[in-house]
Amino acid sequence: MKNWAGNLDYSSAAVQRPGSVAELAELVAGSTRVKALGSRHSFNRIGDTDGVHVLLDGLPQTIDIDRDRHTVRVGGGVSYGALCRTLEESGLAIHNLASLPHISVAGAIQTGTHGSGLRNQSLAGEVQSVELVRPSGDVVTLSRADGDDFLASVVGLGALGVVTAVELSVRPSFRMRQRVLEDLPWDAALGNFRRLMSSAYSVSLFTTYADQAVSQVWLKALDDEPPLADLFGAIAATRPRHPLPDMSAGNCTAQMDEAGPWLDRLPHFRHEFTPSKGEELQSEFILPLDHAPAAIDGVRGLAARLAPLLLVSEIRTAAADEFWLSPFHRQDSVALHFTWRRRQAEVEALLPELEEALRPFGARPHWGKLFTPAGYDWEQLYPRFAGFRTLAAAHDPEGKFRNALLDSVLGVPAASGR
Repeated sequence: MKNWAGNLDYSSAAVQRPGSVAELAELVAGSTRVKALGSRHSFNRIGDTDGVHVLLDGLPQTIDIDRDRHTVRVGGGVSYGALCRTLEESGLAIHNLASLPHISVAGAIQTGTHGSGLRNQSLAGEVQSVELVRPSGDVVTLSRADGDDFLASVVGLGALGVVTAVELSVRPSFRMRQRVLEDLPWDAALGNFRRLMSSAYSVSLFTTYADQAVSQVWLKALDDEPPLADLFGAIAATRPRHPLPDMSAGNCTAQMDEAGPWLDRLPHFRHEFTPSKGEELQSEFILPLDHAPAAIDGVRGLAARLAPLLLVSEIRTAAADEFWLSPFHRQDSVALHFTWRRRQAEVEALLPELEEALRPFGARPHWGKLFTPAGYDWEQLYPRFAGFRTLAAAHDPEGKFRNALLDSVLGVPAASGR
């Protein structure tokens, strides 16, 4: 069994697809090692195990709307695409989406996945409660009223339990327009970075860092926001574009300022099509917004080293939150995303050099993408990291939910002495 990108063969001894939360709880209680898998869109081994893998797509695909509380309860195996269609049919929406609607809600939130927008938090930002199966098989629900336990568990890396449901805030459905601008001069981009990234509801820059200009600027605007014919020297594209210049835009969401529902504009890729390049690798590094121009300029200095391996890089922003291991913990942030050719040994050999260039800016890696775990001082990067380590040891003293990657990040192997 492989992950979505095909770069990993999972290590599990068995694979189970429980049909209910009760069945899942019994399975977890009776296992020595266990990890859950959703859409398998992680590029590293954060979801791996040498024990039992449980696939969450067999659980009831629950999407229960509570109009009085303005929330929706979503089962652990539900994808954003399925959730969004149900919400839109009910005249509702969520605040933001990642570039792909194909990913699972629970998995994306557990790893700190995000969309874009200076005023928009990551996908975890709208979580009001989370339901988890603990190593004992007990099913617990934590809400915002539970304080630290809740804040530690929402972006929990699968270390505190198997997420079987999350409750999200919803809002009335809204309409958006999407426009792509081209050839934004670097001087203009870096000299006006905050204004540039706040010029629409959601803004993404696409670049290889080697050219004299940012190749594409994707603006996702609310329908009542005025359209921008140009922006700091960038000019509107005359046809729909794909982030990769050699690919057709047919699988991308509608552009050219054509108004449509939020769920058909916030992602970059349409739900009914195969997303992105398919066979690729990804890394992403999140750092304080104020450091964006200097950090981007530093990456530009590595353009010649990146060129043989890089397909494209996306630059986005997100607002601060309070979740303990969220890459956006207590900082408005810029996210530098790298889509690599699937040449894993070469990418992993290059990553320490890229990470070293970003280290002075306090870069935090995306938990579900390729990075070098031993290269980070986690307690320096995350003020609540020591507390998370203590909580993980208390809830899972035998390391039932641990694996080699989590052992490396948390620093102290679980009590079983693996």
